Amino acid sequence: MYHSWLDRWDERRALRGDEGKKATDFVLDTERAFPGTKKISSIEEFCVLADQAVADPTFFREPSGSGDGFIRDDGWLRFPSEISTDTEENNVVWARITESGSFDQAMVIFHHWNAKAHNRLIAKFFSRRGITVVEIAMPYHFERSRPGSVHADYMLSPNLGRTIQSMRQAVWDGQKLIRWLRSEGYRKISVLGMSLGSWVAGLIAAHDQAVSKASLFLTAGSLADMVWTGRATRSIRYSLESAIELTDLKRAWGPLNLENYAHNLARPGIHLHVVLAKRDKVVLPELSERFMERLTDAGAKPRILELSCGHYSLAIPPYILFAGLSLKRFLSC
Repeated sequence: MYHSWLDRWDERRALRGDEGKKATDFVLDTERAFPGTKKISSIEEFCVLADQAVADPTFFREPSGSGDGFIRDDGWLRFPSEISTDTEENNVVWARITESGSFDQAMVIFHHWNAKAHNRLIAKFFSRRGITVVEIAMPYHFERSRPGSVHADYMLSPNLGRTIQSMRQAVWDGQKLIRWLRSEGYRKISVLGMSLGSWVAGLIAAHDQAVSKASLFLTAGSLADMVWTGRATRSIRYSLESAIELTDLKRAWGPLNLENYAHNLARPGIHLHVVLAKRDKVVLPELSERFMERLTDAGAKPRILELSCGHYSLAIPPYILFAGLSLKRFLSC
């Protein structure tokens, strides 16, 4: 009875999230994903470039440019993104800082897709326990939103190239912020990602040696599988399925598949924490389980907490309390 009510609660929340989402055209947009490449017109050619990006250890490596451009004011930090897009607002990165008074540890939070508010309670909770919390705005969210848009349709869409560009931009922005935190004197850097933010946090953890701990909430490995099967991305699948097979989509978005970097996430010196929802209709449990198996096979030993709730109901008691306490123990050890 209770779980039936919980499922209905999640569905009502999903319906609210559907407001404003519209099916848009399938586009390759290769140049956005892989700058400098020649114009192509076939999915196969796009997939070949994606395969090369997966094999390229520098694809997600943020350029080590100047540390200039950081402006800190009244609890906020802003700086220029290393990727320039057609949306001027998106080219400036904003981050909200909640100080702890200690330079021992900082945690960078990557929010979920279409987030409408910052995680103030989480920030306050951990800052009081000696961890400075930095909430970064991902591309096309919050202060970086595209004028006139009602949701972050440029962050995740049936435009294959723009989605890769947006995810790569999020990863580069996160690494640039981490580099700034290190320059400010923070010794230990953790990342926390929620839903789509967990893919960004995971990619950063896989490619940035400065990250010592990564906590991934509501995550899986294959972004393509999540979009194809998830409750929140039906409008995107509607546009994709008439133009591309799932097998090709998985190759095309191979650079965004955390399973391809499982060995990076199993490297010495990094610790993983994962929170999953057994009744999740957005990130299906079987996708999460496959990712956990891939991590284990690579030698990683993630701390896994599975809760009997849905994707959205993780945010309500008692589940959010269980998740928060689990994260606290992970960061404290």
